[in-house]
Amino acid sequence: MYVQDLKSGFYDLLVGKRAIIFVNYDVDAICAFKILQHLLKYDDILFTMVPVQGISDLKREFDETPNENVIILINCGGSIDIVEELQPDPDVVFFVVDSHRPTDVCNIYSQSQIRLLRKIEDDENVPDFETIFRDDDEDINEDSAHSSASEGDEPEGRHEKRARKTEESVMKQRDKRLWEEKRNRTLFEYSQFSYYGRSSSAIVFEVAWKVSKDNLELLWWAVVGLTEQLILDKIESHQFILEAGNLQTHMLRLSHQQDKGDSGSVMRITFEKDLQLSLYRHWSIESSLFNTRFTACKLKIWSLNGERRLQQLLADMGIPIAQSKQKFCAMDLQLRHEFCDKMEMQAVKYGLDGIGCESFTLQCGYRQRYSASDVVFSLVALLESTESGRSSKINFMDTLDSLSRAKRPLLEAGISRAKDLLVNIFQFVRNTITMGLIHSAGPFLYLTVQEGLVNCSQLLKPHCLGMLTRFVLEAYVASSKSRRSAAQPLVISAPYMDGIRLLLGIPPIKEDSPRK
Repeated sequence: MYVQDLKSGFYDLLVGKRAIIFVNYDVDAICAFKILQHLLKYDDILFTMVPVQGISDLKREFDETPNENVIILINCGGSIDIVEELQPDPDVVFFVVDSHRPTDVCNIYSQSQIRLLRKIEDDENVPDFETIFRDDDEDINEDSAHSSASEGDEPEGRHEKRARKTEESVMKQRDKRLWEEKRNRTLFEYSQFSYYGRSSSAIVFEVAWKVSKDNLELLWWAVVGLTEQLILDKIESHQFILEAGNLQTHMLRLSHQQDKGDSGSVMRITFEKDLQLSLYRHWSIESSLFNTRFTACKLKIWSLNGERRLQQLLADMGIPIAQSKQKFCAMDLQLRHEFCDKMEMQAVKYGLDGIGCESFTLQCGYRQRYSASDVVFSLVALLESTESGRSSKINFMDTLDSLSRAKRPLLEAGISRAKDLLVNIFQFVRNTITMGLIHSAGPFLYLTVQEGLVNCSQLLKPHCLGMLTRFVLEAYVASSKSRRSAAQPLVISAPYMDGIRLLLGIPPIKEDSPRK
């Protein structure tokens, strides 16, 4: 069932209890847990956090964790029948905050054990209870009554009553079959697409706001979780704009309340004009233009003509080659201040319409500024690091720690790794396009990544593979002469571990909705 009041229906119920929190391996879930962790520590509520990957991992960890009556699931569990899969005790209550859609109907209509921390969404089209569930107890009772009555009938009336009973039974079986067919069709239409709903970190931040324990740091974590959904193409741009508007309202309220006495340590969040260029504040302009999906596909930088257009773009912007190869923070001050305006001025000429965007940025005192997208790339690189001797749980904890202001070196290390990741993605895209490795199977495109073909094993991690696949598809459409390519989805098969391959499909470029 849905929890409408997040304070009384969720947070107040945690006081005085111990909770087990299962957190999925994604940035939004980590940001949501970071906010919840702050709240629970503030009120001295005991909890145990367990990171999980996939349904099988969730089942195993649930069986191995101590028995507690309060379980919180962050970005996991919502799309499966929790009671059926986990077989919990009757007194265990699950609080689910999960952005994955569609939500399993058994979780939606559970009246006791499953509680969803969200409201029903307009485009969800949840089936009615009567369409999915049917109580056959009345039919059984009626059959028993008919049997009891027939035992006392006179011998001459038994044949007629038996015939009538057989006819009623046939009609009931026919009605049940028709109902089951309608039910199966309805469930198929409801669950045929997988997509994402509201950010879990935004929901947990709303909990903090409801209990009057929100601050700018918690708001920033919610911003990062929301931005991850946009960067990894989980939601449409209009969904991001609507949620960003809500967070901007909180930003103005909390910024107004903040003590501005010590400008050297104050935390500032702004929502301002920015560019769709990956990590350009921490990189050189040339490298960022080269390895950003948006500019690389628009300019076709993998070709010689594309590289010439990039050099011509920098010349028209009045940026010398030496300056474009320097780190952004080391560029001439005037060029830095005019960079965004100059880029937008040249956008129409070079087909870069839409390169301008609105983005949240963070600055703590006099330190370097970070945009929310910079932090997302850093967290993804840390979370899916393939550095030797490091397990996935160590990566998870490093990613969690990097959100703290005291762990700034971790964030910087993640940004450095993110640069290498983006370079490797671009190199893979360049090789794929120039070697013609993408094939058309009629209604869809497919790409098979062979063992040893990829130099960086990090590219084959789930989140990185998603970024890679979208880049490959946009690059193929930009370079293809076929008009059909923009309407074809792409399926990619990549090696994951011994005997296991990842299979990922993404919708075509023409589709605005990221539903798969």
